[in-house]
Amino acid sequence: MSELSASESILPMPDRIAEAAPASPLATLTQRMAAGDEAAFAEWHGIYATRLFRYVLVLQRGDEHSAGDVLQETLLRVARHIRSFDEERAFWDWLAKLARSAAADQGRKRSRYLRFLDLFRAQPPAPEPPEHEALAAALETALAQLPEADAALLRAKYHEDLSQRDLAERLAISEEALESRLRRAHTALRTRAFQILDQHQP
Repeated sequence: MSELSASESILPMPDRIAEAAPASPLATLTQRMAAGDEAAFAEWHGIYATRLFRYVLVLQRGDEHSAGDVLQETLLRVARHIRSFDEERAFWDWLAKLARSAAADQGRKRSRYLRFLDLFRAQPPAPEPPEHEALAAALETALAQLPEADAALLRAKYHEDLSQRDLAERLAISEEALESRLRRAHTALRTRAFQILDQHQP
């Protein structure tokens, strides 16, 4: 067989060209997720959900109920913003950033919720600042949209400033049952009030 000339030896032969490295499993998974592959999301959830919940639980100082809410919001943000990642560390840093953002947003919402309840306890004689007016309006609108039994329960608790014992006696139910009803009513009020505020944000 004849030897290659000097010029031929310099030129790369097709079979000498290195093949592109195959995509990593993570890159393949995140690309499928970005394309809307539901099976890929299920696979991702199986791998990362427990780890992510533990991380969120630390952020929420062990409050499992709050951590569950933050986790759900984080999962929604993953679904909305997922993109391809090649490296595990970069991907986890991104997930953690989404979780911290969701936790911060929930903290702000909880603060607003507590301020809503403060509006029940007192009616200051001076006009309220515009922000408080917006909160009070959202609260009253949300109350009007609740089932009558829930709205009446919250008004009795906060407008009349009744203790839980007195309110339980009025309703002829145990304090444990009252606590459960109040918790459900609070959740419904909070959810609807936040929806109303979000609808009116500029």
